[in-house]
Amino acid sequence: MILARLASWRRYRQTFRELDGLNDRELAELGLGRRDIRAVARQSAC
Repeated sequence: MILARLASWRRYRQTFRELDGLNDRELAELGLGRRDIRAVARQSAC
């Protein structure tokens, strides 16, 4: 259980960092805005 939560948290952080590193134009090309980053990262961690 603890290892699964840790892996999930790591996926969240990795996704968040990658998306946060993109500029606004790159995010727009993906159909995302800055406000979407947390939700997408959460979804990837599930």
